[in-house]
Amino acid sequence: MNVIFVLTKTGEEVLEMVSNDVAGLLAAVKGENVTFPFGSFQYDFHTLDHYLVDNVYRQELVIYLKEESETNPL
Repeated sequence: MNVIFVLTKTGEEVLEMVSNDVAGLLAAVKGENVTFPFGSFQYDFHTLDHYLVDNVYRQELVIYLKEESETNPL
């Protein structure tokens, strides 16, 4: 399934990938944090989108992430 990581605050797409273990991926991102080479983020929420391409329905998991500073304000 196609998986897209998006920053909740800006709507910026930070990574698109394909995963055959969506349940495992969701369990992993709901942990402490999700780290990319450009920053560390925390799981916010997710959506499962359905769309039609060439008369075939496709699914896409969109995982929304928030910056760590948003979860631990000083």
